[in-house]
Amino acid sequence: MMQAQKQALTAALRWHIDAGADEALSDKPGDAARPAVKPPPAIQTADAPRPPQNFTPAAQAVPEKEDVAGGTHELKRKAQELARSAATLEDLCAAITAFDGLDIKRTATNMVFCDGNPRAPVMLVGEAPGADEDRMGRPFVGVSGRLLDRILKCINLDRAEEDPGKAIYISNILNWRPPGNRTPTPAEVDVCLPFIERHIILAQPKILILCGGVSAKALLGVDSSISRLRGKWHGYTPRTEGVVAHAAPIPAIATYHPAYLLRTPLQKKAVWQDMLIIQEKRREMKLIDL
Repeated sequence: MMQAQKQALTAALRWHIDAGADEALSDKPGDAARPAVKPPPAIQTADAPRPPQNFTPAAQAVPEKEDVAGGTHELKRKAQELARSAATLEDLCAAITAFDGLDIKRTATNMVFCDGNPRAPVMLVGEAPGADEDRMGRPFVGVSGRLLDRILKCINLDRAEEDPGKAIYISNILNWRPPGNRTPTPAEVDVCLPFIERHIILAQPKILILCGGVSAKALLGVDSSISRLRGKWHGYTPRTEGVVAHAAPIPAIATYHPAYLLRTPLQKKAVWQDMLIIQEKRREMKLIDL
């Protein structure tokens, strides 16, 4: 095989893996150009009873909504217990690693916990790891991560900074990559909420940046669009039962996700406005020199 052909096939395989197609359905390659042959319709005799119109075979029965909700409730209860038991960030990382309540853990390569300086007064919470984050085990890497770093440096914030006043701490709502980089489901977010809320409490940030609609809606407990939530301050208070005692609300601001900015560069102006608002809040709270 020619070298160019090998490179093309390798690139195609890597693209499919990044998209979440990492399992073969058959040992033999299929022919996408060949139309599928439909089996002939089943012959039904006049003597054979017809099933009711709404009949569903038992083997293919769809679970009742109550069962699905009950399963999610039980998983969230287990997540709450693990989150409550974590006294340090190291404890929390170990608890999340041990949690087996999400199917996306089975398709992910790494658990993505955090990056940056945990002593920073500013904490950024994104949505979920992507392909690059899954490979490296760190949040916000790759193209979107580099864009985020440039945005934060405009207001003198750097995840590699040792000085807490210039540093930032980063995590996500979900700690495992959804297959194909799909948007997290409401059930996945609900189950993971105790972990990220405990994470915030243990990190004790003075300011929260909620990066993307999934993060903003989950932590603020609202269903508004990110375009309506961004550009102003909200008071974040943990809603997970038993994760934390009463605490004063943390100033939180929502902004667009860098992956969205890569698709919609015209919104970079709005994110720049959000950064200026954050900078002013840091001055107001005396987190930086006036």
